[in-house]
Amino acid sequence: MNNIEFIKNGGVATVDSFSVSSVNAGIYKEKEDLAFIKCDVLCNAAAVYTTNLVKAAPIYKTIENLENGKARAVLINSGNANACAPNGKENVDKLLEKAEEELKVSKEDFIINSTGIIGVELPIEKIIKSLPKLNEGLCKNNINIAKAIMTTDTYPKHIAVKTKIQGKTITIGGISKGSGMIHPNMATMLAVITTDCNISIKMLQTALSESVEKSYNRISVDGDQSTNDMCTILASCTAEHSQIVSKDEDYYIFLNALDELNLYLAKSIIKDGEGASRFITCNIKNATNEENATLIVKSVISSSLVKTAMFAADANWGRILAAMGYSKGFFEENKVDINFISNKGSINVCKNGMGVNFNEAIAKSILSEKEIIIDIDLKIGEFSSYAFGCDLTYEYVKINGEYRS
Repeated sequence: MNNIEFIKNGGVATVDSFSVSSVNAGIYKEKEDLAFIKCDVLCNAAAVYTTNLVKAAPIYKTIENLENGKARAVLINSGNANACAPNGKENVDKLLEKAEEELKVSKEDFIINSTGIIGVELPIEKIIKSLPKLNEGLCKNNINIAKAIMTTDTYPKHIAVKTKIQGKTITIGGISKGSGMIHPNMATMLAVITTDCNISIKMLQTALSESVEKSYNRISVDGDQSTNDMCTILASCTAEHSQIVSKDEDYYIFLNALDELNLYLAKSIIKDGEGASRFITCNIKNATNEENATLIVKSVISSSLVKTAMFAADANWGRILAAMGYSKGFFEENKVDINFISNKGSINVCKNGMGVNFNEAIAKSILSEKEIIIDIDLKIGEFSSYAFGCDLTYEYVKINGEYRS
């Protein structure tokens, strides 16, 4: 597989033909809360959305606009979800009417996102008044636009990667937001990805769906799935290689680079989980199939009892086995081994489904590190899976108890 170059200060504007801008529209008192991404050309586009039955108005509009697989721009506001809110659809339509005029993009070619408090009407007039500033401010600032889409996030999440297809360099850039209401199943977050890769609409959608399954669908902060989840990708198709139209070698080069970008952003979301003090990786190996392995690993990293044990650096492995048991994934209890791993070392705490004598002090030292691995061996097959989570802390309760105030 081709080498991938990471551009840590990169983002959606790293890709040629894409520009960005952000302003404060007055939804928040101080920080920028309105973001705009624009391409010089009409792009092939694809998206994956929340599976929550309660969906925000912008999602319905984006689904409608992307029926033809084409888009040119993305408009995102933070601070207000425009979900279950008065005049939700009407305000989206009104906003896009004005955006077409001020931002010089057809209203049918917009992807539109919102994130923030549910049930409060979108301050549409404030946003509309800010549109001219968005057009004036178009630039290549990846950091500011990543900050503009933040809600309870404590830092901006952005990255770009480069690789080669047919000897030609392609670039993929991305931004994401998410800190709370994060749970697998098109995890709760927003992500926008741009690329110059020359790829068909069908293959772009296929690649995005496959990549989301291996990244954003493998993370959990608190078990709550949002009304506004969306991951979108725009491809300008300006890279100088022949178009990818099937699952050939070029497709997998692109997919590999897209996976690396999305995994980086997904992990960034977990590391910034509301109140989190520890980043948890759970690995499952030797399962009967990948589906079973994934069901089990998601259950473990989603368990509140496992999360609180990790917060306390408590090697309470019984909670892990219990979470495996209600996962609906197949395993044989009497063959399960569980190990805890960190920079401080590794310790076996469960062998063949039973507790073993282990040094509690050493286990606590291992689990006191910022990054922890829960390693589970099912010993019944050849398949593996992974998922990422964080601990559940007092600070999480404080943040969410005071979210509206």
